[in-house]
Amino acid sequence: MARPSKKSPEQKLQVVMSVLRGEATATEAGRKAGVSEQSVHNWKRIFLESGRDGLAQGQRRRSSRELELEAENEELKAALGEAHVQLRVFKKGAEYLPPSRTSR
Repeated sequence: MARPSKKSPEQKLQVVMSVLRGEATATEAGRKAGVSEQSVHNWKRIFLESGRDGLAQGQRRRSSRELELEAENEELKAALGEAHVQLRVFKKGAEYLPPSRTSR
């Protein structure tokens, strides 16, 4: 697995744009930025595929399954929160009821 870049998305964008404008080759831009030529090519590919947001996320692309699971997780968190509130209301209301015969 690749290690995370120490360059910010803005720094990556500047390097990629200089290559795309023809101001420098990938080798020159990489040398100037202190990264490998391969990194510059990867950033360029990612940028062309997904723009500025792609550079911010790097290689991290979320699958449709991952998005489904995140949505389900949010629904479950909301349901759990509602159940917790209902339980607290039930317990609070039970304090005002007289004790039942079976609870003695």
